[in-house]
Amino acid sequence: MEEYNIGLKMETIEILSSIFGVIMGVVFIYQSYKHLSLHGLMTKLVDKSISTKWHRRILWLMNIILRFQGVGIKKEYIKTYQLNDRRIEKVFMDLCDKNDIEPTESICRKFLTSDSKKAREYYYRRRQSTTPSEKMSDKTVESVSISPSMDKKESIVYLSDLLPKKHSLICNNLVNILDKHGVKYSFIEGTKDIWCRDYMPIQTESGKLIQFRYEPSYLKGNKEYEDSRSDVHEICDKNHLKVEYSDINLDGGNVLICDGRAILSDRIYSENSDIPRDELRRELAKLLECEIIVIPSLNKTVDFTGHADGMMRFVNRNKVLVIKYDDKYKKDWWKNTQRILETNNISYVEVPFFEDEPDPENPDSAIGVYVNYLEVNDLIVLPVFDRDEDNQMISILQEQFPNKTIEKINYNEIAKKGGLLNCTTWVMRK
Repeated sequence: MEEYNIGLKMETIEILSSIFGVIMGVVFIYQSYKHLSLHGLMTKLVDKSISTKWHRRILWLMNIILRFQGVGIKKEYIKTYQLNDRRIEKVFMDLCDKNDIEPTESICRKFLTSDSKKAREYYYRRRQSTTPSEKMSDKTVESVSISPSMDKKESIVYLSDLLPKKHSLICNNLVNILDKHGVKYSFIEGTKDIWCRDYMPIQTESGKLIQFRYEPSYLKGNKEYEDSRSDVHEICDKNHLKVEYSDINLDGGNVLICDGRAILSDRIYSENSDIPRDELRRELAKLLECEIIVIPSLNKTVDFTGHADGMMRFVNRNKVLVIKYDDKYKKDWWKNTQRILETNNISYVEVPFFEDEPDPENPDSAIGVYVNYLEVNDLIVLPVFDRDEDNQMISILQEQFPNKTIEKINYNEIAKKGGLLNCTTWVMRK
């Protein structure tokens, strides 16, 4: 009997020791990461420098925090977690899906610091059902975009602080349209020209801001152009932007992003001739968190910038609007572009385009380039030119974006200088 009591006491001690070990483990992990929010823990969860064992410990701590909020992470999920090559939003989507954590706006903000409709739609699609607040058709799912114009509550349109000084009437008209539709806007300090799309950072799917080197070849050799080149470091500092800098030379106007895909023109190669093309594409894919698709640029005599936003725009990841050039351009450009789109299973809708009358004072006029519109939230602001093509373009946009409102604006004064609405706006999700 005495031996039995001793054995029972020893077993009790072992159990208590195990419990104490677990408690101490929790305390140790908590002390290590108590300063981190769920977003901070999420960042650690996708840190490749940390072992899988520590990833699972972080999930364990996440689970403790989430339990107080009425949700949790399954033990089997923690036990089998592997990061592999996934990035933060992909991990978050999987975490929600496998643990029945509905990615509400509140949950998204806690893990990602911003809302993610993409995560929510993935969650509902996996369950083949919707909730009343998030009901959506197959067409809506297909059209999800990760461009900075995803969420009306979160997207802000930024304009150069020079725009109201140099083009006050146009700026007032644009701001009135934004006010009418409840779109927030602000002005960027420290700019040297109005083409803010090109020198501002590019926002990725996970919300990161990537600031590329801004030294476009088309500004070189012309003192007026060179003097007008904005200093991206100064702008980011003045406007309190937390960015990741890259030495790749790239303009924002040459990047179209939608749902895990990015289209750029091959001008990226000549602007970074010191980097092997395969290596350049790999690095861009890593930075932008996107599949990279490179299309031909137009001849420099036609478009000196070579920007993708002057040739096409995404409707969704599998469809684009593309300028309908006449035969003299198609001969050099369209055949190769069409092949690349079809190779990537991207369908296309051709949209109107016309050339402005020759003007020696404005040789780089962008009048006639309808695809350079502003898209933000449920709004598209379209440049119009008082021609029959205006109505053609409006009809196409209404058909391709049935849930968006189309507003028209006369942007000719700026268009004659070489750019339009996408060029003079920068849209960011907060």
